[in-house]
Amino acid sequence: MNKNVMNSYQILDQLRLPHGLYLASASNDYHYVWLRDSFYMSLPYLEKNDGLYEMTYHRILDLFREYEWKLDIHNRQRPIEQWEYIHSRYSADDVREIDTPWGHAQHDAIGAILWGIGMGEKRGKKIIRDGKDHEIVQKLVGYLGCVHYWNDADNGMWEEWREVHLSSVGACVAGLKSVQNLVFVPGEWIKNGEQTLSVLFPRESTDRPYDLAQMSLIYPYSVFTGKEANWIVEQIETNLLRDRGVIRYQGDSYYSLLEDEGRHYPLSFYFGTEAEWTFGLPWLALCYLELGDLNKANAYIQWTEKVMLSDGSLPELYFAKSPNYNSNTPLGWGSALYILAKEKYERIM
Repeated sequence: MNKNVMNSYQILDQLRLPHGLYLASASNDYHYVWLRDSFYMSLPYLEKNDGLYEMTYHRILDLFREYEWKLDIHNRQRPIEQWEYIHSRYSADDVREIDTPWGHAQHDAIGAILWGIGMGEKRGKKIIRDGKDHEIVQKLVGYLGCVHYWNDADNGMWEEWREVHLSSVGACVAGLKSVQNLVFVPGEWIKNGEQTLSVLFPRESTDRPYDLAQMSLIYPYSVFTGKEANWIVEQIETNLLRDRGVIRYQGDSYYSLLEDEGRHYPLSFYFGTEAEWTFGLPWLALCYLELGDLNKANAYIQWTEKVMLSDGSLPELYFAKSPNYNSNTPLGWGSALYILAKEKYERIM
């Protein structure tokens, strides 16, 4: 096994908690469990028979069993307050909701979990253990329908201000399609999402013409292929690609060089100071593998290896135009995307 791949698997092993979910990072700031991070960090095990993929999803289903009362409420009435939405972030050890105010409306995380359940089952993995798990999956579908994910402004992948996000709607469409052979999914709910995608594309949202999160619609969800997928990749390369990673979107204030001045200014205030997210590089490699361009994919894999630290870990981000990186290192999401890109490239070659 390639040394960098081996080191990346060791990082995932270190971040995996005994219950099967993952710490986002070893840092104090990220000592939590996010559904989205656990989804991406479990993907390298989708094609393996070591039980780790199932372990992650069984704990996620157990989590939703514990909060089934919340699913029951919001299969009947739409959430109003932020805390009413199904949370995406939980305490690390006991996997409980955290009271801190947060951007809890994150429909893409629910779509991701449904996609992961469906894909696991399609790979022959026993994700759904019994009738109760089946009920939970049905209620997750019902939740997305009840909130009207296709036109409900959510906090999106980056957990910020609420808009209707292309990446969130696409994740939900992919998730619903993934489980439609397991539970009942009203066709209208998928159709509504697809209509929103056609109206909103190529923009990520009203405020953002392009966004790193849009790559999820190529890999892993395959919502866009061909010309649309090429367009997304080209716009990200042209507008968001930097020396040590990909900025999330133009004007991102999170870890911007100007963040200390506040995060309330117009996006243009932060142009040129945005942090460079390393996992954007292996994600671009995965997108090019989907598009069949092996040369470009390999170039991004090698670029990823150049921004790795000596122990094979990937920082969450580098500060703009700087070799300095933040404390959320290693970021498990980045290690997982690198493994996926490197292993897929080597299988093809």
